[in-house]
Amino acid sequence: MTGPNLAAMAWRNLWRHRRRTVLTLASMAFGMTLAVLFTGIGDEGYARMIELAAKMDGGHVTVQHPEMLDTPSLKHTVMDATALADTARADPQVSRVVTRINGQVLLATARQSKGAAFIAFDPKAEDPATFSLLEALHEGEMFASSNDKGIILGERLADHLGVKLGKKVVLTLTDKQGEIVSSLARVTGIIRTGAPTIDASLCLLPLDRVRQTLGYGPDEATQVAIFLPDHRNTATVADRLATTVAGRAVALPWYEAKAELAGFIAMKVNSTLFMEVLIMLLVAAGIFNQIFVSVMERSREFGIMMAIGFSPGRLFRLVMWESLWLAIVGVGVGAAITSVPYYLGHTRGIDMTAMVGGAGKKAEVAGVALEPIWRIAIYPENAVYILVAVVGATLLSGLYPAWRSGRVVPVDSIKLV
Repeated sequence: MTGPNLAAMAWRNLWRHRRRTVLTLASMAFGMTLAVLFTGIGDEGYARMIELAAKMDGGHVTVQHPEMLDTPSLKHTVMDATALADTARADPQVSRVVTRINGQVLLATARQSKGAAFIAFDPKAEDPATFSLLEALHEGEMFASSNDKGIILGERLADHLGVKLGKKVVLTLTDKQGEIVSSLARVTGIIRTGAPTIDASLCLLPLDRVRQTLGYGPDEATQVAIFLPDHRNTATVADRLATTVAGRAVALPWYEAKAELAGFIAMKVNSTLFMEVLIMLLVAAGIFNQIFVSVMERSREFGIMMAIGFSPGRLFRLVMWESLWLAIVGVGVGAAITSVPYYLGHTRGIDMTAMVGGAGKKAEVAGVALEPIWRIAIYPENAVYILVAVVGATLLSGLYPAWRSGRVVPVDSIKLV
């Protein structure tokens, strides 16, 4: 009996009990669909979170003073920001590089005062591709230049201070020498992100104006933000840049610069992985039951086949061919069924607006405002892992029944009715 004949026999055997086979294929497709959809939601959702975090502050890789991460202070600066930025731009995996100053500021008006975080940037060097808050401008206009005397406030922060467009705000900061310095700015814009923390505690300032106020040099900043086309290359780029900037600064990947966000994503990824493994185990148990019951029902048939010359090895291969056919058909059916919800989730998304408080509201994780529309987009390698897991689980489930089929004693099994 040759291999091709075994394959044909296995295919016919698979459909002897159509109902049982169909139910097994349905369970495989269900498990595969859940795995693909949950993984796709995670891949797209976490990638979007990382992109938003990068575009809000620091990029995918942040070059900054070695002590800035542990002890944030406006005293911890990089002196040659332009040279560091040029070094980063030379990396083939880097798409954009910008220079910023970020820190804490006390804002005061005649009525109120409040501490806030600030990000100082060059409006001519940045756009929404590097700074997502530019898209959140709700009222007013962006700075005309990096020497502008304006300030852009979060909506809730402006309400707390009791100011509107055109009103003046006093800024108080601590410069490099530890001295208290102040300047006056006029409100030129209001941003609304929908995330309460951001809207209540963040303001934007022009880069060179802040440099003058703090007594920084023309090439001095607190960070060089580096952006990549694919965040999965972060570690590689950060390692290369760390060697290049050693002694002058450090290059931190986003998951070190934003440890809280990285911890949240890791927790969610692990919980999703646990759930998918549990689903696969349940599916594998169903597959094992299908194959094992099929083998036990055919004990007399296997005894007759061995009596006419089939070896235990051939019976083993026959059952494994049945397992392989089950895996192939299961993957095909699963892919067909999965394609519909995947397409809808990828193109239309899942609207979670009601769960985050209604229109205009956004969920917030580690200071990152999340979009209320969840979309599905799985990385190709993760799709391959799921396919391999389904096929592997099916073949492993068939190993014991296949071994058991070759252990049949012909004389005893033929007596069975």
